[in-house]
Formats: sequence, structure tokens, C-alpha cells
Amino acid sequence: MTEQQALDQATQEIEDAKPLYKQVNNERLEFSDSDYEQAIEDRKNSILDEYNFGYIQARQEAYPAIGEQLDYIFHNGLDAWKADIIQPIKDQFPKP
Repeated sequence: MTEQQALDQATQEIEDAKPLYKQVNNERLEFSDSDYEQAIEDRKNSILDEYNFGYIQARQEAYPAIGEQLDYIFHNGLDAWKADIIQPIKDQFPKP
């Protein structure tokens, strides 16, 4: 994903969510133009982070517990562990 694609997506998401509000001194105010610009920039950065680094969390959640992995290595060997446990998860959640 390019930065421009992320910016386009972020802009569309913020435009679709309008109007957005903020709380200032117990008063509800609609975002100013600069608030909307900052919201778009923040969302763009979030989209890029999800794209570039989302696979890391997905893999961490998919891997079995360390104890289970060590037991698998003990009973089946290191090569089987790589082929049966690790590689399918890496294939399911590839690096971008």
C-alpha cells in the first residue's frame, strides 16, 4: 500500500464519518478544518501501520503456546515443527 492510497482511504473514512465532534471546556464543538486534517493524517498513519506491521500481531495470536510448541518439537522434531506449526502460519499471514 502506498502512502497516497492510505491517504485516500483515510480521507474517505473521515469524510464518511462527518460531522465529528470534540469536547472543549464541557462544550461540544464540531471539528475545525485543522482538526479534520489531523484526523486524516492520524488515520493514514494507522492504516499504514496496520498494513506494514499487522502481520506480526496476527502471527503472534496464531502461534500455539510455547509449551505446546516445545512438546511438539520433543515428540516430532524440529523439522516437523517448522513444517507443521510455523510455516502454515507464516503462509497465512505473510509480510507485506
